[in-house]
Amino acid sequence: MAGARRAAELVAADALVTVPVPDTSSDKQDGIRALASIKENLDLTREALAGIDDLVITVGGDCGVDLVPIAAAGARHGDALTVLWFDAHPDCFTGDTLPSGAFHGMVVRTLLGDGPAALTQEHLLTARQVVLAGLRAGEASEYEYIERAGIRTVGVDDLDAVLDGLSGPVYVHVDLDVLEPTRFGSVCYPEPDGVLPERLTDVISRLGDVVGAGITEHAPADGDVRADEAEVIRQLGAALTR
Repeated sequence: MAGARRAAELVAADALVTVPVPDTSSDKQDGIRALASIKENLDLTREALAGIDDLVITVGGDCGVDLVPIAAAGARHGDALTVLWFDAHPDCFTGDTLPSGAFHGMVVRTLLGDGPAALTQEHLLTARQVVLAGLRAGEASEYEYIERAGIRTVGVDDLDAVLDGLSGPVYVHVDLDVLEPTRFGSVCYPEPDGVLPERLTDVISRLGDVVGAGITEHAPADGDVRADEAEVIRQLGAALTR
């Protein structure tokens, strides 16, 4: 939570809206840890978005905070929307396949309507609307789902390929663990051989019609943000709002 606050302070914006985070419990329900608290937070996020008619950058927290903003963008822009999901991990688990029950590992699948019923949104995406970029971790069950669903993936080495054939409105989700951890290590689940920050910023800066974005999984030790990592977040925010 401290990481989310610090990251939000680094992104230039006309206004900052804070969505309260309910007290959480470690109890699992339907395979999801803290299900009731997550649902309450998503409901509060939906209420906050209802009064905003502008570009919104959602700063978390974990990847779960982006569920409602992406669904809202999908409802607004329909099938024309593309979601670029920059992440080291596919986030395509289910409550049955992820023993920890951590919902942030299930968000992509939930956006497509194959997640926990209590967290499934009214507007769903189709697999062809999602591009997973920067993947280099995850479990076999996730990649089997990706192949079965027909979700497009783009690797670290060919990251520019996310721009190929891209047209129409784009929602950009950035899990900061997509970055090379020797250059940005303040994340919960760092993975080696990641994307260099300047390369990610360059790719994002070349997107034509960004209608929403999320920056997630910022986890600085003791809440203290390193100056070089703060600059990475500033540059990403600037690229998203240019």
